[in-house]
Amino acid sequence: MKAYLIFTGTELLLGQIVNTNAQYLARQLADRGIDLFTQVTVGDNRKRIAEAIAAARGKADLVIINGGLGPTEDDVTREALADALGLELVENPEALEIVKRFFELRGLPFAAANMKQALAPAGARVLDNRVGTAPGLMVEQEGSVYVLLPGPPREMEIMFTEQVIPYLKANKPLEAVIKSRVLKVIGLGEPLVEEKVRDLIASANPTLAPTVKMGEVHLRITAKAENSELACRMIAQLERQVRERLGEYIFGVDEETLEQAVGGLLSAHKLTIATAESCTGGLLAHRLTNVPGSSNYFQLGAVTYANRFKNRLLGVGLKTLSAYGAVSPNTAREMAKGIREYAHTDLGVGITGIAGPGGGSAEKPVGLVYLAVDFRGEITVHREQFLGDRQTVKARAVHTALMLLWQKLKSLEPDN
Repeated sequence: MKAYLIFTGTELLLGQIVNTNAQYLARQLADRGIDLFTQVTVGDNRKRIAEAIAAARGKADLVIINGGLGPTEDDVTREALADALGLELVENPEALEIVKRFFELRGLPFAAANMKQALAPAGARVLDNRVGTAPGLMVEQEGSVYVLLPGPPREMEIMFTEQVIPYLKANKPLEAVIKSRVLKVIGLGEPLVEEKVRDLIASANPTLAPTVKMGEVHLRITAKAENSELACRMIAQLERQVRERLGEYIFGVDEETLEQAVGGLLSAHKLTIATAESCTGGLLAHRLTNVPGSSNYFQLGAVTYANRFKNRLLGVGLKTLSAYGAVSPNTAREMAKGIREYAHTDLGVGITGIAGPGGGSAEKPVGLVYLAVDFRGEITVHREQFLGDRQTVKARAVHTALMLLWQKLKSLEPDN
């Protein structure tokens, strides 16, 4: 079964909002074993939406059009579907009841403009919207199913889960399932990762595909099979082969983040941590504390931007700051030691650098960052030179700090 996704909305074309509906629907289709042929985004233009729908005819068994079901003039998806399929647009009593119910339940006067939401192509099946005003619609023609879903994510997801999926199960027998698993690699660049698994990338089913993220390489294993159990077994077999070659660099799977992996190791070893940040402005502390249960290991975060507070709060020597400067391995080392001793933790992290866009020099260019990790008095310092704007430098510095923590923690013996 092939699917075609059409998203409507000028705000999507202009990049004013992120199309999270595309990700949701693509995953839902994959879980059903439905091949996504393509997805397109069209502005709020009746003719262009109709052309996009017409382009899907004969190419897809399932065409989902998302958005444009509101009561305003630029909501023209119903009209476009009727145009594309050569159907008359008529008032639908069932749709009208759904629209009126929304206002009645909330004690609001029914607006005449909302009558537009009661229109539907002749013969369309109406999909209830229990959280909004816009009914969904479904039309079957020449072996294809056309589904209109409202744009607001919550309305769309509930309607798709409660009505579209049951319809597909009952009327479009499941031919196969598509399952995926993502292995997350850190500490190796994409060329080295690809070199180690090049022969596996050439496999057909399951497939192995690399994707580059900031500081990470994600390897997505995807299997298509007649049932979920078989697909999972196929994935597990390929995953074992990947782990044999890259296991020491894999920190997590699927939705697991690097800070979650670090937090898991801190918890497993019953260790505590404190952070001292300058150029990253508390971003490391933010990411560490994004993890539920982080209060078990995260004790203190200090943002010591000014040198006097590096000295007063962390004990960074005035001679160190005078001789080497705030951005130096010496200062990073003393920051990590100072915060660990002040907080009485097992680990201390110190970060200092030049995020830019100004403040750099030939000797210390923009993007220069020093990161220090103090583990019970054993201190390591790393020099990094990052490229990018201020936000990118900060993000890369914190990601590198998390990587250094993960590498340190995973090397510990169980009794540590």
